[in-house]
Amino acid sequence: MADVPQQSKKELHHRVSQFFWRSWAIQASWNYERQMNMGFLYGIAPTIDRLYDNSPKGIEKKKEAYRRHMAFYNCTPQTSSFVLGLSASMEEEYAKDPDSFDPDSINAVKSSLMGPLSGIGDSLFQGTFRVLAFGLGISLARQGSVAGPILAMVISLIPSIGFTWYGGQLGYVAGQKYLKKLTASGMMDRIMYLVTIVGLMVIGSMIASMIGITTPLAMGKAFKLQKTLDTIFPQMIPLAVTFFMYWLLRKKVSTTWILVISIVGGILLSVLGVFA
Repeated sequence: MADVPQQSKKELHHRVSQFFWRSWAIQASWNYERQMNMGFLYGIAPTIDRLYDNSPKGIEKKKEAYRRHMAFYNCTPQTSSFVLGLSASMEEEYAKDPDSFDPDSINAVKSSLMGPLSGIGDSLFQGTFRVLAFGLGISLARQGSVAGPILAMVISLIPSIGFTWYGGQLGYVAGQKYLKKLTASGMMDRIMYLVTIVGLMVIGSMIASMIGITTPLAMGKAFKLQKTLDTIFPQMIPLAVTFFMYWLLRKKVSTTWILVISIVGGILLSVLGVFA
């Protein structure tokens, strides 16, 4: 960082501070439809507001960017600062050269990073640091020491603070450094293709793991429909339900009606013994 001018250092510190502080609030507006999307938009909003002025054209660009970042997002909060930093650098590149930069690549990169970073983040922060911190804290608290809960909080916070700060900085600086080279060399289209594939794989795995719909339909002891479906296409029913919901969205059906259809349809099909 020694070759960065003093003013640029201040600007970098200010922007990383935004990623850092706002990533702590990324679950404040968690919702069942798109989960952390509003928190992510809150984190990247200062970047969007800085890139576009309040002229009619600038306001339209802001709206476009806001809609882009209202897409589904779910990732460990401590590693989300990296995604915020990288997305901010991509938004800057798009604002500089909108003709040669595909804005769809921003959400494609976000989707491809959600799975790997959640796996790393959840394992480290939920499965390791928190268990160690509160295991030690509980053992001290059982001895009557007030240091128990204090130490548990400190041990939990230190790695979270470090990962959040340096993750945001790494995502932003690395994005600025490599995006120009990738765009100039024509590699961005190939990377876009690859991250789209990874993003689709992540979404596919989420469908298989998060939608637990099965059918108990059977004919005697010889034929069980769920077993037959699994031999043809595992997780066929969750995938079919997902495509049905996607079709409803494409038909501009409101999320309220989709929720009603899901609740009423789920109860009715369960009562009739179609779904388990």
